[in-house]
This record gives sequence, structure tokens and C-alpha cells, in this order.
Amino acid sequence: MLNGVIDTMMAGRLSAVDVAAVGLGASIYITVYVGLMGVLLALAPIAAQHWGAGRPERIAEATGQAIWLALALAVPGCIALGWTEPWLAFAQAPDEVAGVARGYLLAVAAGLPAALLFRVFYALSNAIARPRTVMAINLAGVALKLPLNALFMHGWQTEAGQVLVPALGGAGAGVATAIVLWLSLLLSLVALYAMPIYRSLRIRWPIRPDTAQLRELLQLGLPIGGAYLVEVTSFAFMALFLARLGATVAASHQIAANLAALAYMVPLALANATSTMVAQSIGAGRPDRARAYGRHGLRLAIGIACAISAALWFGREGIVGAYTTDAAVAAAAAPLVALVAAFHLFDAIQATATFVLRAHRITTLPMLVYLVCLWGVGLGGGWWLAFGVGAGDSQLGQAVAGARGFWIAAGASLMAASVLLALILRSVWRECEPASRIQTGGGSASAAAGAAVSIDSTRKRSR
Repeated sequence: MLNGVIDTMMAGRLSAVDVAAVGLGASIYITVYVGLMGVLLALAPIAAQHWGAGRPERIAEATGQAIWLALALAVPGCIALGWTEPWLAFAQAPDEVAGVARGYLLAVAAGLPAALLFRVFYALSNAIARPRTVMAINLAGVALKLPLNALFMHGWQTEAGQVLVPALGGAGAGVATAIVLWLSLLLSLVALYAMPIYRSLRIRWPIRPDTAQLRELLQLGLPIGGAYLVEVTSFAFMALFLARLGATVAASHQIAANLAALAYMVPLALANATSTMVAQSIGAGRPDRARAYGRHGLRLAIGIACAISAALWFGREGIVGAYTTDAAVAAAAAPLVALVAAFHLFDAIQATATFVLRAHRITTLPMLVYLVCLWGVGLGGGWWLAFGVGAGDSQLGQAVAGARGFWIAAGASLMAASVLLALILRSVWRECEPASRIQTGGGSASAAAGAAVSIDSTRKRSR
């Protein structure tokens, strides 16, 4: 997400066209990437449960199959990103914005295979509770992103005027992203074969594709990918719809969207940690401990989300000023940041609930909730507010016109999703309570019985 912040800030100092093009290109890239990446994240609950149960050999097998899956998913992903015309035609972006966005998309398409393979390493590291390795690699990538952006966005000339690297503007951010993605994959391979914790898993590749394990990954992963796709496209299509209203509206939306995504990283990180501990507890046959971790994670996410919302609300003017020097863009973005602050709490609740359900191998119901709430209430409601009610001359129409209508509807959709997902999670915890009481009653046999009840129920729900 810091890469996106860097791209937006540096493009914002070039022109409104560049920041709008980077926002449009990034929205398309994220739409393709996140849906494919979500399928691979099925490895996390599977590997975490194996880790909790003390089955490292099963982790190595699952990781090898996830690599095959990543390579298979990279093919349609690269085609989707490289075929830019349908995206740009649908966005109806101005020619100058479309030209820069086209170069950005072609560049990030070259980095997509590395991004997907790195997500396998990401899922594995989270599953065995080793997120620091991923953090270190990502921070190294951020450190490289700044100079690489400057090089490819502004170009490099000798004192004699010879052009060594052409100035690509906003498209240069895509080139820098692709380079960082491949370097991150290289660092993950070094960690995989150099660090003792990873070497102990004895991961070897290539291995023969296993139909049963690939099916298990897909059964869990496709709903996860679908949920991510719905979540991301609900915001990506906002960018596509708003691009037709001009560079200022598109740029202001991109600032708000980037800030919302950046704030979302905190509850997402807590949700990842909570999911890992819940899944490991399930694998160890401790449904009572799994439920306790889930509740503590949810409370912590709510508390921190309230603090972040307050910071966004009171600091919105200064935050927008850090993103752009364009007065018109800043004026349009400030009200959107206030809306981001208002709905961030519900974003934190739905993220944590979804990840806890994922640890229980329940992925289809969250996807359906996202489909109804984010596409129906958020995207459909946003279109109605922005282009329906907002097309009128009334005071209400002016209040919800353009980007504000979409962001108001997005807040309502996240509120609805958080309520529904919390109700589903409460139902899961109630079903696990009998297993916890049996386990507490005494003996390893009763613990095994409790684990069997919990795991069997979660498998039935996932089907």
C-alpha cells in the first residue's frame, strides 16, 4: 500500500492527468491481481491448521501445489492486463489519461507472475506465524520504489543532454512496480532456502501436480478470490465510472481511495494475525482457544479503528495537502476523506470477521455477503446517488453528486456487511461451544472429540 501512496504522491506532483492515469491503471491492476491473489490465500488456513496439528510435511505438499496454481493463474492475469483497450474503452477516460494508463498497465502485467508467486510465500509465512520475513521484504521493496519511481517517471539525462532513461511520467510508476515485484520474489526465494524455519519444512519444487490438493485449494480459494474481487471491484468500478467526470474528480477519488486502502492495512494486519492463531488453534484441537483469539482480535480491531477514524477526521486537511498541490483536487478530496473516516470502523469489523471465518474454512458465505452488500448497496446505490439523485438541482442532489454519492453508498454497504458477517461469526462460535465444553470436561480423548466436532462442522459449512 505504501507503493500506492508513493505513486499517487509523486504523480500528483507531475499533473492531474498523471495522477488520474495512475489511479485508473492501479484500479484495473488491483482488480485483476487481487482476485487471483485471493485464490492463493487458501494456502494460509490449510497450512496453519497443519502447523497447529504438527504436520509440517503436509505444509510442504500444499505449498508446492500452490506454486502450480500461481503459475496457472498468471497466464489469464497477464492477458487481462496486457489487453488494455476494453478497460480504457469502458472507463471512457480522456485520451491523455488513457495514454499514460496504457503504459502503466503493460508494465505491471510484466510483474504479475512475480506478485502471485510472492503471495504463496506470504500465505506460507503467515500460516507458520512468521510475518516478519514478509515485512522485511516489503520494506526493502518500498525503499527501492522511491528511487526507481524517480528514475522512470522523470528520466535520466547526462550533463551533455544524452537521454539514458526516458521520462515516462505516470507510466514510469508501473515500470518501477514491476521491478520491485521481481526483486521481492527473489528475496523470498533466498529466505525460503536460507532461513532455518523454512528449511525445516523441506519445500521442494517442482513436484507433481496433485489433483486432490489442487481441488482443496480451489474449493477454499475461489470464494476467497471472489470475495476479494467483489470488494476491490466495488471501489475499482467507482474509479472507472468517475473517470468520465474529468481529471479533477478522478484525482480526488484516487486520493480518498488510496487513503482508505492505507488505513485498511491496520485491521487487515490484525485480521491476518487473528486468522493465523484461530486456524492453528483449530488444528491443535482447541476450539475454545480459537474462539477466544477471534473475540480478542475483533475487540482490538474495533479499538484501533476508532483511533484511526478520529485521526483521519481531524487531520483530513493536512493529509490531503500532503497528496496534492492542486487546489481544486484538494477541495474535492477533503469531503471524501471525511467519509473515509466515518466508515473505517465498519471496514475493520467486516475484515476481522471475514478472516476468522476463513480460519474455520468458511469462505462461501462471506463472498455472498460481499456480493449483495458491496455490489448491490455500494456500487448500485452509488450509481443511483451520483448519477440519479445527483443529476438534479436540489440541495440533496448537490450533496450526493459525483464522487460523494459513491462514497456515501460505500459506507452504507460496509455497515451492512459488518453486521451480517458478525451474525454469521456468532453462529459459528455458538456451534463450537459444545465441542469446547466436551474438551474442558477432561482428558485427551475428549479434546480429540471436540476437535473432530469443530473440524467436521467447518468442513460441512465450507462445502
